[in-house]
Amino acid sequence: MKKLFKPFSLVLVIATLMSLIPTPVFAQEVNGNLANSMGPLTLIPPIVAIILAFATKNVVLSLFLGIFTGTVVIQYAGGANMLLGILYGFTDIVDYVLASLADPWNAGIILQVLVIGGLIALITSTGGARAIAESLAKKAKGPVSTQLITWVLGLMIFFDDYANALIVGPIMRPVSDKMKISRERLAFLIDATAAPIAGIALISTWIGYEVGLINDAFQSIGQDVNAYGIFLQTIPYRFYNILMLFFVLITSVTLREFGPMRKAQKRSRDTHELIAKGSHMENQDEELEVVVKGKTSVWNALIPIGSLIVFSFVGFYTNGRQAILDSNNAAVIQVIENSPFSFVSMREAFGASDASVVLFQAALIASIIALIMGVSQGHFTFGKGIDIWVNGMKTLMITGVILLLAWSLSGVMGELGTADYLVSLLSGTMPPVLLPTFIFLLGAIISFATGTSYGTMGILMPLAIPLATAMQPGNPDFVIMSTGAVLTGAIFGDHASPISDTTILSSMGAGSNLMDHVKTQLPYAVAVAIISILFGYIPTAFGMSVMLALPIGMIAIVAVIFIFGKKIDTTDNLSEE
Repeated sequence: MKKLFKPFSLVLVIATLMSLIPTPVFAQEVNGNLANSMGPLTLIPPIVAIILAFATKNVVLSLFLGIFTGTVVIQYAGGANMLLGILYGFTDIVDYVLASLADPWNAGIILQVLVIGGLIALITSTGGARAIAESLAKKAKGPVSTQLITWVLGLMIFFDDYANALIVGPIMRPVSDKMKISRERLAFLIDATAAPIAGIALISTWIGYEVGLINDAFQSIGQDVNAYGIFLQTIPYRFYNILMLFFVLITSVTLREFGPMRKAQKRSRDTHELIAKGSHMENQDEELEVVVKGKTSVWNALIPIGSLIVFSFVGFYTNGRQAILDSNNAAVIQVIENSPFSFVSMREAFGASDASVVLFQAALIASIIALIMGVSQGHFTFGKGIDIWVNGMKTLMITGVILLLAWSLSGVMGELGTADYLVSLLSGTMPPVLLPTFIFLLGAIISFATGTSYGTMGILMPLAIPLATAMQPGNPDFVIMSTGAVLTGAIFGDHASPISDTTILSSMGAGSNLMDHVKTQLPYAVAVAIISILFGYIPTAFGMSVMLALPIGMIAIVAVIFIFGKKIDTTDNLSEE
């Protein structure tokens, strides 16, 4: 009860303060954006959720109380007194959760998470996970090669950040555990190669959304551009994405760590505790262990996982192609019909696909394949296989709960206009050379507070491109740089946020406690972000070539790692020098 007292006390304090503020008349504004009228009160939900998440390490409670304070603020804005505001605010939580679950995209994401959990359980039960771990272990001679293999796998699953988080973790976890690499470090490896690579890949589930935002923003200022061409030009300016991938590579090769990650690696090396004591993920592996009957083979893992990837690619194309054919975009339809397998067609189809549906379908097919393989090889009966699959889904049930609450919190903040208030609060006159940096920081703050990179991109892109065009007319590089800053700042904030879905999925995939993952990853994300600003956006805004800024940024990354980091070889039980 003592652990719950402080969070509820915080909510009570907020409610008391709100009750002391004269209740304004919002009757005409309740159905609109409350950002202008509520001001700083719109920041209460994300602040409560984030502070409590760090303070209590209980993400479910923190998100719930964040939603609750948000619904109370909304009721307060409608003119309700504090008692009724608390009462109706509590009942409104159900409405937001149901609305989140009713969204087809959200429902598809939860289904794919659960089904992939069942798939991993089947692969584990047939011995496929153990066999592939033993096979990889032959190549992974130590922590360096293990982390490099994880990094490469992360780059290979470039087409979707969710698939990356849920595939790489379960594959590499046994090998990583054998090398005494902490679960926090594994979660970082996964998270740092999920959104950063999916956001800049030439073909991925992100591209259609990003290109669409770019196109709409340019059209709003009367310019008809090749949006995909603009996207390609932003890639060198995606400093955070590129430098984070480089940061992971260098720290993996040198084994140098700093901050909380260094402590986690020392704990894993010296005490063999892969997960910090008291973490909620400690018994996850035992829940998935099933005695294997018969000979194990790497094909028991490679075939189901390979089918997941293959059917994902096929699904992205067919689903996106059908969506395009059903649309009114005559130009793209003509390209799809005339050259169905050209690069342009593939790019457009992937961008138009519904990743939530496709990945769910692919995971279901892969599960059926894994089930048939397990039964045919005598590892379990058909009925037992179904039980294993269902039990595997149960292990990721908490992930679904957290995602639902995170989406509900996002819905509350959307109604309050939290992001709009942040934009109005932080915007103002500034020197043009600082605009890309400002956009990057603003995107980071919004995405960190809201836990969504997509939503942040959608808010800032229509503002950034017209603003950059007006500040430096006739300078296309400046506009492209500012466009890249929107996309990259959103990914940085999302990467660091404890309420981000990709952060949640990465920790679950690695078998790490969520808040342990956030605390160890945050200093690394901030360090790379600072380097991205100091050696990326500021010098390029002053006219430095991006092809010169990128190598300088990489040198800065190496310098930071060697200055602040110390080598932690988790296979070395000797005391640190």
